[in-house]
Amino acid sequence: MIIRFDIEYHTIFGEDLFMNILSHDGSARAHAMHTRDGIIWSIELDVPQAIEYYYTVTWQGNEKRTEWMLCPHSFDPKEVSDPTMPAVQRDAWMDAPENFRIAGTLIPVFSLRSRRSFGVGDFGDLKQMVDWVAATGQRILQILPINDTTNSHTWMDSYPYSCISVFALHPQYVDLNALPPLHHEADRKRFDVLRQELNALPQLDYERVNAAKLEYLELLFEQEGERMLGSEAFKIFFEENNEWLIPYAEFRVEHEKAANGPQSTINFYYFVQYILASQLAAVHAHARARGVLLKGDIPIGVDRNGCDVWQEPRYFNLNGQAGAPPDDFAVDGQNWGFPTYNWDEMLRDGCHWWERRFRNMARYFDAYRIDHVLGFFRIWEIPVPKKSGLWGQFQPALALTRDEIHDWGILESTLKKTVAGVVKSSDSGADDSCNYLFLRDHKNPELYHPRIAAHKTEAYQELSAREKECFNRLYDEFFYRRNNQFWYDEAMLKLPKLVKATRMLCCAEDLGMVPECVGWVMNDLGMLSLEMESMPKEAWVRFGHVERNPKRSVATISSHDTPTLRMWWDEDNERTQDYYNNILGHEGDAPHPLSGSLASEIIQRHLDCPSMLCIISLQDWLAIDETLRCRDANTERINVPAEPHHYWRYRMHINIEDLRNDKAFTERIKEMIVKGNR
Repeated sequence: MIIRFDIEYHTIFGEDLFMNILSHDGSARAHAMHTRDGIIWSIELDVPQAIEYYYTVTWQGNEKRTEWMLCPHSFDPKEVSDPTMPAVQRDAWMDAPENFRIAGTLIPVFSLRSRRSFGVGDFGDLKQMVDWVAATGQRILQILPINDTTNSHTWMDSYPYSCISVFALHPQYVDLNALPPLHHEADRKRFDVLRQELNALPQLDYERVNAAKLEYLELLFEQEGERMLGSEAFKIFFEENNEWLIPYAEFRVEHEKAANGPQSTINFYYFVQYILASQLAAVHAHARARGVLLKGDIPIGVDRNGCDVWQEPRYFNLNGQAGAPPDDFAVDGQNWGFPTYNWDEMLRDGCHWWERRFRNMARYFDAYRIDHVLGFFRIWEIPVPKKSGLWGQFQPALALTRDEIHDWGILESTLKKTVAGVVKSSDSGADDSCNYLFLRDHKNPELYHPRIAAHKTEAYQELSAREKECFNRLYDEFFYRRNNQFWYDEAMLKLPKLVKATRMLCCAEDLGMVPECVGWVMNDLGMLSLEMESMPKEAWVRFGHVERNPKRSVATISSHDTPTLRMWWDEDNERTQDYYNNILGHEGDAPHPLSGSLASEIIQRHLDCPSMLCIISLQDWLAIDETLRCRDANTERINVPAEPHHYWRYRMHINIEDLRNDKAFTERIKEMIVKGNR
């Protein structure tokens, strides 16, 4: 039977795609595919019986990377419903087989530490981390965002989710060891002394590290810049990236000039980004060769004073601030400070900015996490200049008319007393108690939103019993049912195009105040959900049940926003006792601190669960070994969401080289992964 195999795979000039059919002896026969646009590749083959296959990308005749070699696809012509019709097999990354279950590690790049680090993890360290992941039998390595966040040249720039460019990489991640040495011996010695000093620190000194690395790169630019920028490799890089590279470099020059910061030329920023892109591409190629997938992170927001807003302000609402409603992390909600998106404008050109962003990510990653996927349905928008998240409202949303509020039993006199006035950008930024039941819609002040967590206000307590009942019904309807279909339609205008823009596996961070429609969209698009036992999706249970996790999900224990497993264990003794007795099934008192054997048991439960991906933070992996793990568990937390200005500076307490050399620890993890059938 003649079958046409199609795959959407974005290649660059000089790359070719081959379909490799496996034989019984494990060898593979390669079949060259064809494309007209560098996106859809096709081949027609006679397939008389069931086959297993994978894809290979070559560049100038040399194998560059593979897709699904670790877990080949299969095709059986007997399953073709109508053999008289032309048969087409369409492949995409998300079509991973049902038995595709792998384990991996989460660690920010800045948190890596090696003997050669310059006080911060870099792309050279990331390559070493890939080797450790491969040695333990893991097959995916997840990192946090690595985009440039340089704004003030202070530790405030350490926040990786506030990028000034969604395309440019952060200069701090350059591996200086992989670059030509400085010619002057005095400079080499001076920087090596500084490197050793900064690398000996228990945490990242963001300001000193970045000042030193930028100075080093400036000296290297004077020495090597002309040669590098004249190379054929740079010309190819520039041709492929000039749409974002030129405005980024211009922005950096103008921004530093206005801020009286370090003055550099446009060519210097070209030089730095070329080095970073080359090094990250080398890490990706190395990961592929070791059978490890790289998973990146796409932040939901951008810095309002960054290049993206400067270049294309029409895409952003600068009078709004993105954040999150109140939750266990932050009782007053969160205000991230990012401008919200002007989706009307973005949809007008088919989400071109987002599509470019996803395709740029696909150069370096095989999978990605969409930070706060709820933002594609609706975003929690706080009006400028308010600070507290309690002033927020979901945008877009079907706001209430005055008549609708009356229909729910709220009197006009009550509405007048309990509705906030119109917030103006000229207002004082100081927040009062937000003692209201209703807030005016940001776009139309004649429409209204129930104020989030209004039940805790004095205004609510002053209502009569009848009015409280009426308001409760209105509140529940508005936040949990009224907007479901509307938000589903909003997400389906954006996400299908973006998910299909690349070959990457799409994983969504879908925690928080999640409307029912989120599950509808994620199922429709094959997106993986995030499952955390300590943050169950069902509001009526205290702990999730990992054995019930959906197959298309990512199971994890802690994230960059939560306490590590050891911290969580000692945070609330009553909660831990409940977990110890009723989830783990042990009798007696829960031991404190968390023992290595209990940490192993908890991780093994996650490895055994149905989730396609099980990704454990490095801190939680280390928790299983009481001699290897950090003595002070409280130093291992990465971020505290309730702190709006948190210093992101965690670094692993041991060198990657020592981690790789600990054969007993490596074998222990490998045995756990094998036991979990991953």
